[in-house]
Amino acid sequence: MEGMAMTPDEIQRVVEFHGHWCPGLAIGIRAGELALAEFGHAGDEEVVAVAETDMCGVDAIQVLTGCTFGKGNLLHLDHGKLAFTFYRRRDGKALRFYFTGEGLGAPSEEMTALNRKRSMDTLGPEEARRLEALRAEWSEQIMGASPSDLFRVEPVAESVPQRARLMASLACETCGEKTMESRTRRFDGRILCVPCFERLDRRL
Repeated sequence: MEGMAMTPDEIQRVVEFHGHWCPGLAIGIRAGELALAEFGHAGDEEVVAVAETDMCGVDAIQVLTGCTFGKGNLLHLDHGKLAFTFYRRRDGKALRFYFTGEGLGAPSEEMTALNRKRSMDTLGPEEARRLEALRAEWSEQIMGASPSDLFRVEPVAESVPQRARLMASLACETCGEKTMESRTRRFDGRILCVPCFERLDRRL
């Protein structure tokens, strides 16, 4: 794969973590590759990643860069975009990688139609095998392309997100379960967790 800097072992580690091989994971691997080249590995919270999607590629970001949800240096913005922004704390460097795939061309009409059938749960066994073959081909194209054919890279003006903070937990006054203070809601003088508040809101 001439466009790749990742080793087969690194790629296999990502696939094992995620559970399967797919185009979305390939996109995440290539974004992680770019991030490592520009920022290095995230020692503790030195590098912060912001993912604008919750698709497969986020798993690759976690495995390759060291930015993870559990450490608090991988944040999710629910924008539904194939975009990843990375920040480095020591010097404020920040870049956003937006997947365009312009150098690949569009996925084939056949793959698009089969993906639509799969989403509607009307895919037959032979069609499922054909779709997996097409997805594998598309993944290989992503892995073999140059980064400039895959991503638009642009500087980011926003400051580095704050470090993860340890916060007090408060007991919800409806279910009694402890909830991080910043996630609680207040209603009629009571402290509520988000699920209890939303159930209350639906009844009003």
